Amino acid sequence: MEMKQGKKKQEIRSKKPDIRYLDNMRNVLYDENWAKTAPNLELYYMYRGLKEKNGLRYDITVMPQKMLGKEFLKTKGHEHSEPFPELYIVVEGEAVFLMQKCRGEIIQDVFCIKAKKREGLIIPRNYGHVTINPSKKTLKMANWINKKCKGLYDLFEKKKGACYYYTKSGWVKNKNYKSIPKLRFEKPLKSIPKNLNFLK
Repeated sequence: MEMKQGKKKQEIRSKKPDIRYLDNMRNVLYDENWAKTAPNLELYYMYRGLKEKNGLRYDITVMPQKMLGKEFLKTKGHEHSEPFPELYIVVEGEAVFLMQKCRGEIIQDVFCIKAKKREGLIIPRNYGHVTINPSKKTLKMANWINKKCKGLYDLFEKKKGACYYYTKSGWVKNKNYKSIPKLRFEKPLKSIPKNLNFLK
């Protein structure tokens, strides 16, 4: 279901993105001192609903190379309003996906997947997630998600981010969580599923 590259670019140009600004992210950043004085920068761009099929929605997110003080550029992070999985595909650049499963405010599991161009991954059911651009290139990623799903930001805002931050010095635990499991690393998908019925 991946679109051809030319068609993707054309559809992006014809649709106005939702822009995530720094003012909407200051409370989830590791480098609080930097966040206090930095201007209200444009951080990343979300092109939602570029395509819809069988109850699924296709989006593209573009994340330029940027640092948030000591931390690599990341998405705000969210959980899903409905317990459906989500499929991500890296179109350009490299991505780090951090996924955490919570029971209340307790982290039950947390893991990371590093993915390059043409690689993908599945966000499991009931996992919140953050995407990070750790490279010096623009990250462009596509996702398929059930149209019933909406992003819930409450926990990430309350805890000032996910349970780990990815910084120039490596992974740093977020002390606002009481107990954080050891971060484990999983491998990306080498081929993208053609049948997306598992997202329903």
